[in-house]
Amino acid sequence: MVGVSNVSLPLPSSDRADVAASLRSALIGADFTADGLLELLGAPAYAALARSETVPALRATRGDEALAALVRLFLLQENVAHARVADVLPVDALLESDWLVERDGGLAATVDVRPYGGPSGEDWFIVSDLGCAVGGAGGIGSRAEGVVLGVGGASTTLAGITVRTPVASALDLGTGSGIQALHAAQHATRVTATDLNPRALRFTRLTLALSGAPEADLREGSLFEPVADETYDLIVSNPPFVISPGARLTYRDGGMGGDDLCRSLVQEAGERLNEGGYAHFLANWQHVDGEEWQDRLRSWVPRGCDAWIVQREVQDITQYAELWLRDAGDHRTDPAEYAARYEAWLDEFEARGTRAVGFGWIALRKTGAAEPSVTVEEWPHPVEQPLGDTVRAFFERQDYLRTHDDAALLAAHFKLAGEVVQEQVGLPGAEDPEHVVLRQNRGMRRATKVDTVGAGFAGVCDGSLSAGRILDAIAQLVGEDPVLLRDRTPAQIRLLVEQGFLLPVEA
Repeated sequence: MVGVSNVSLPLPSSDRADVAASLRSALIGADFTADGLLELLGAPAYAALARSETVPALRATRGDEALAALVRLFLLQENVAHARVADVLPVDALLESDWLVERDGGLAATVDVRPYGGPSGEDWFIVSDLGCAVGGAGGIGSRAEGVVLGVGGASTTLAGITVRTPVASALDLGTGSGIQALHAAQHATRVTATDLNPRALRFTRLTLALSGAPEADLREGSLFEPVADETYDLIVSNPPFVISPGARLTYRDGGMGGDDLCRSLVQEAGERLNEGGYAHFLANWQHVDGEEWQDRLRSWVPRGCDAWIVQREVQDITQYAELWLRDAGDHRTDPAEYAARYEAWLDEFEARGTRAVGFGWIALRKTGAAEPSVTVEEWPHPVEQPLGDTVRAFFERQDYLRTHDDAALLAAHFKLAGEVVQEQVGLPGAEDPEHVVLRQNRGMRRATKVDTVGAGFAGVCDGSLSAGRILDAIAQLVGEDPVLLRDRTPAQIRLLVEQGFLLPVEA
């Protein structure tokens, strides 16, 4: 695992674009790509790397293939004999520019290089500190303050939920090793990336260069300080959101009390968004005694912005403290030191009345609407990534519902979204189900309970008839007063539209 000695190693020169281009060509030529690694290692060993477990990969790379040597060199921190890679790598140039060093009669990498497949099949490479290319924050065991992580579950989650429409300007705040900046460079004319850690900016430059992406405007500083009052069409941030007693590790601890860093970041984003622009964040938030967590998050939403906030997970304070103590390797220290750190976390939570910590996604969209829409919900169930199109469609449906009252809904036409199925639950042999559930098999994979009228209504929505005419037919079929049915059904239609089960269509 990485330690202080690793972050003191020389970093590759970020000014040698020619060397980065040569290394990129060599890596791709040797099939050192996401697909190439999967084929070489096999699915179990490849999956183990994402859990920071390297033993299966070491076993799978015992052969003499050049690709096996590259995996050991750039991913597994192993010394490799010069002769094993001399035919595939520009070794002299890599030594000169500090990508490699000579050690114990062989070659060693100064940084981790992890193949990363882009959304359209691009061959990208994420550069990070040694020991941090795999597993992300899930237990790298690093206690080095300025360490820079590679790809983890948080970074891929954020990339997946980001709306990917073409934009003029994008901001990656707290860029780390540059993963979000790399994604943004594919659809933004201008990308700005910031970080409090100057070492992270060096890694971002290396990641972009080795991935063949355009350079970004790199700026050092905290939160929005480096960009002053500049505005953007897209803001993304995987910030140091961990709620901890003190700012011990730059990559994870925000240095503010409680969840103040995440709150400040979200609240200040509204002023930096252009009209129609999106902002996406990962965040932690406190569940505090005497306060509903939903109300806490609603208070974070800046004026003039629609918001969609999804809580994906909740941990009690002991689970949360143990997670991040393991992340820094504290469980492998002296038991008394570990106990003291554990006590410090619990003292912090007790002082703030915190009983649990939530984790989730926050999406904002700058809108000119008089009454912005704020949705705060809990959805801990599996979803289908990427969700960028799902997020964009959610806000578009909010626009639709905001401009359609109940009368307009009854006059509108809808169609059932694709891959929605109906489930009926009840006692065996019962004539009627106890309840009916509509379930999505794409996107958020939602499930919602409806009555028999709602199920029947959704089932016949194909865009050809207005909602009102469908309800009139249902009323006649079930012997119900059509006026009363028209009065009570729009709320259910509104919910099905909001959740994406029904899609508005032109008449």
